[in-house]
Amino acid sequence: MATAQQGILDLLSPYPPGWGGVLLAGAVSTVAISACAFAVGLLLGTGGALGKLSGNRALRLMLDLYTTVIRAVPELILIVGLYYAGTDGLNRLLAALDLPPIDVNGFVAAVAVLGFVQGAYMTEVLRGAILAIPAGQIEAAKAFGMGSVLRFRRVLLPALLPNALPGLANLWMSVTKDSALVAVVGYQELALATRLAGASTKHYFVFFLASAFLYLAITLISNVAFKLIEGRVRRGQPRLA
Repeated sequence: MATAQQGILDLLSPYPPGWGGVLLAGAVSTVAISACAFAVGLLLGTGGALGKLSGNRALRLMLDLYTTVIRAVPELILIVGLYYAGTDGLNRLLAALDLPPIDVNGFVAAVAVLGFVQGAYMTEVLRGAILAIPAGQIEAAKAFGMGSVLRFRRVLLPALLPNALPGLANLWMSVTKDSALVAVVGYQELALATRLAGASTKHYFVFFLASAFLYLAITLISNVAFKLIEGRVRRGQPRLA
């Protein structure tokens, strides 16, 4: 038993020939991809929610198409399709402009694709949060002469965050797991690092179990962070028992 246990510790050692360092580096890449994609999705979602509520019919129809298609198609198909089609389309455009082709960085491609997917879901989460704000608050802000930017910063944003935060937290948990799908385009994050470690040592169970614990650790830390944020944005509100 001691020999077997020592063998597992050797496999998970952060120093070569152990693969623990590779798994930790993959976990860091997963968090980095997820955080950047979440930020991109938040920007797209905010613009999409405001666009859907702007009253512009053409813009609303375009955003409806965006959110419907993205939410209907599985993430894996979107990631593969957008990665290869996007790279090919960009290089075709560069060729038309007599510019040399470029090799899209895997990290940038992963962030762009996942952020584009997250944006569709965040559009609906934020739109619902805005609709939950009492109309009188917005009308009062307009009566005080607040411009659209000031009105968003002083009235809309503080009022929508408590309503949107649970949905945003769920989307963050989702993107940390969806980041594993970028392994299909060859970028090494936690899922791909786990597969490489398992294939090299044939100890698949050990490394997939270690990977599961790393994903669980990311989730638990994220839960604590979102609870702190929720406590901050809900300060002054009565707490339900």
